[in-house]
This record gives sequence, C-alpha cells and structure tokens, in this order.
Amino acid sequence: MDARSPEAPGGRALRDVAENLFQELQEHFQALTATLNLRMEEMGGRIEDLQKNVNDLMAQAGIDSPAQKHRLVASVSAALSSPWTFQ
Repeated sequence: MDARSPEAPGGRALRDVAENLFQELQEHFQALTATLNLRMEEMGGRIEDLQKNVNDLMAQAGIDSPAQKHRLVASVSAALSSPWTFQ
C-alpha cells in the first residue's frame, strides 16, 4: 500500500494536516502581500509629495530651466556620494 493513499493508516489524517498547513500558509501569504501592497502605495504617495516639495523649492530658488535642475541634481548627488560628507 502507498503511504500517500487514503487507505494507508494515518494517510487521511496526514493529508488533512498538510491541507490545513497549506491553507494557513496561503492565508499568511495573502495577508503579507496585502500589507506590502499597502506600504508600497504609501511610499509612492510619500515620493510624490517629496517630488512636489522639491519642485516647489526649486521654483522658489529660481531654478526653472532643465539645465539648471540637472546641474543642481548632479552637484547634490556628488556631495552625497563624497566620502568627506558628514552624516
């Protein structure tokens, strides 16, 4: 007799345990997926807010042309990646 068949002693109980475990894992995975999706949406909103604030600050500073923006971003990126930057 095959150990996986329902006729084997304990075969049905083992299958039921495995099915219950799979169901629990599936529920936990779905909950985790929902949580991650929510956090990604929240992070997307924060990034959009940050971009709006940066654009507003750049407009207040009189930085309107794409060339000015590119130079500013390049200089800030260089400053942030410098080993001499204090954190």
